Amino acid sequence: MVFYFYSVKILSYPITVIYFFFFGLCLIVFHPIQWFCFNVLGYNPHRKSVAILNWSLMRCLNILGTRFTFKGREKIPLNTPLIIVTNHQSMYDIPPIIWYMRKFHPKFVSKKELGKGIPSVSYNLRHGGSVLIDRKNPRQALTEVAKLGKYIEKHNRSAVIFPEGTRSRNGEPKPFKTKGLQILLKYAPNALIVPISINNSWKILKYGKFPMGLGNHVKFQVHEPIENTGDPIELIAKIEATITSGINV
Repeated sequence: MVFYFYSVKILSYPITVIYFFFFGLCLIVFHPIQWFCFNVLGYNPHRKSVAILNWSLMRCLNILGTRFTFKGREKIPLNTPLIIVTNHQSMYDIPPIIWYMRKFHPKFVSKKELGKGIPSVSYNLRHGGSVLIDRKNPRQALTEVAKLGKYIEKHNRSAVIFPEGTRSRNGEPKPFKTKGLQILLKYAPNALIVPISINNSWKILKYGKFPMGLGNHVKFQVHEPIENTGDPIELIAKIEATITSGINV
């Protein structure tokens, strides 16, 4: 068993290098494509370019032997605002959400540091409808989240929020930080809440950022949508319990 563990880890070094090459290539190639789509063709072509980018990033992860299963999308109605609430295990949670939920126009609550310096990713966060928050400035953060709530309410789009605040490094769910979610519920009163449980994404980074884990099956389970009604504290507790019930550690 020990020999197998070290053999897999040694093998992961060259495979990770290959993965990083294609991952970086995708980000560089799609950056000017996004710029052209956004500035010349408009919102929908830009949105589609972002979806294809994230499909491509998932194909890069296939190099590591990563597989994806995304179940339960058929439960979600179209043409209604959504608040997508999910646990957070790694940055690799995001490409499948963007790709598999593309019909629902997902927008993210992201930390401001991601808004610059990363080809394609930073551009989409700045121009694609997501909001960038300063976690050291609660007033700014809550103002931006409120703006996102109004945006999805007006345009029938979806906001994705990770209420744990930071990713779990071992898959164990962290307690929700509820304020941001409360603001979304307030400013998008007609939004359906879509809880999603993510499993095994953390294993891609089980060795750290280099090398990366091999042969993982990342699973997304969409639960029954929940009406945005009633006491928000009780509602958030129900959402958290629903998501936690689908996490297998």
